[in-house]
Amino acid sequence: MSGDHNDELPPLLLEKEVADFLKSSWRGDQEVEDEDGVGSKIFDRLLKCLGTPPTVTTLRVNTLAADKHVVAKQLKSELEKQYNDRGSNPPPIVLHPALKDVLVIPSRGPNPRPPEVVKEVIVDLACGMAVLRGADVFVLGIMGAPGYLQAGETVAVYADLEGQCRKGLKEEYRERKIYVGCGVMQLSRDQMFCSAQVKLRGVGIKMTQPLYEAPSLDDVLPELLFAQNLPSIVCCMVLDPQPGETVIDMCASPGGKTNHIATLMNNEGRVVALDKTAMKVEKVTNNLARWNLTCVDAYTFDSTKCSDENADISGTPPYPPGSFDRVLLDVPCSALGQRPSARNRMTLKSLQSYSTYQRRFIEAGVKLLKPGGTLVYSTCTITMEENEHQVAWMLDKYPDLQLDEQHPHLGDTGRPCKGLTATQLSLLQRYDPTSDTSQSKYFTDNDTIGFFIAKFVKKKEMDS
Repeated sequence: MSGDHNDELPPLLLEKEVADFLKSSWRGDQEVEDEDGVGSKIFDRLLKCLGTPPTVTTLRVNTLAADKHVVAKQLKSELEKQYNDRGSNPPPIVLHPALKDVLVIPSRGPNPRPPEVVKEVIVDLACGMAVLRGADVFVLGIMGAPGYLQAGETVAVYADLEGQCRKGLKEEYRERKIYVGCGVMQLSRDQMFCSAQVKLRGVGIKMTQPLYEAPSLDDVLPELLFAQNLPSIVCCMVLDPQPGETVIDMCASPGGKTNHIATLMNNEGRVVALDKTAMKVEKVTNNLARWNLTCVDAYTFDSTKCSDENADISGTPPYPPGSFDRVLLDVPCSALGQRPSARNRMTLKSLQSYSTYQRRFIEAGVKLLKPGGTLVYSTCTITMEENEHQVAWMLDKYPDLQLDEQHPHLGDTGRPCKGLTATQLSLLQRYDPTSDTSQSKYFTDNDTIGFFIAKFVKKKEMDS
């Protein structure tokens, strides 16, 4: 991958100490690995899966504003225009058979790099990963381009795997890079790097022959559609918020789940959305405004400190214990389930710090939950320490919590874990890209990001 044209995406590249730690724990809490090393093989396959994008794009429909069949027809028209510009036929739009507000679009790829395209443009890694999910290249993501490159030229786009490309590079980039597709320059090199004008924004390269064909959804029916990973959608359906209830989303940014909660509640009741920084809360409010959702109060606040005996439920945080019918705890995590991900520089110390940090959110969330209420704990990571081990810890620390059945349950069950029975593991929902897809109920659920969901109910005093 250093200056060659090997277009196959590599497995997720981790720091060695992190990879060794994850591999050793991937077999779960079983005493030994089988003689053939199946656990290691599965882990290697997991890293390969994490380096590639999911094979479908899932879109949640604003059912408060329009019928999903009408929205699907509008989306079809938008995709026909988009794919016509690319010179290819649009993919089908499928109504998800189990999730009544979800549309699914299959992806295509990997596609070979056209041999006639010789000029290469380097983009930063985050930009490259977005391209693999269907995005065009925005100007701010472009790091290097050949001299004399003009608008209208077709270029091969490579993502910088090492983060070493200096802005404005003219020469060939010889560090590790990965091919993500070909596209047409919307600006010249001079416009991008040598202009004295106001800093440029917008699309710099229109992707016409991406490695993986997925729809570009920027500004496509934003008032009617929300692009969201399937497990994130399932997470809020498992929470099952009802109109008129009081619900808290303790780690709300960027606001997709908050938006979904308010929609499931028919915009009736009260949703409190918290995040620690003002910029993240602004993302939440923007995503709510797109769908005109008014039942949400979003605040910049540290959720680990949002329970206070002397507080008032009606205003700003903190709040009294037992204030909420439902609590969503989509906690900060190592995010190792996100796809595609080509490079992660997280240290082992950082990885191992998450479980302790998450417990501060858990403690606050359990306090805020009413007796008889529902708490959903979720992550977008693959580690047992942040998933099954946290569930075992919660059940041990809080005798008034019990696991509850999840509906819908489209993922796998939990991995073997000390402290959890087979019945308890069956109540957990884990999305694992290495799963045997032939066993999935629906083809739409075969290939997702890594994700984990646990649903708890707090016992009423009379049940204790």
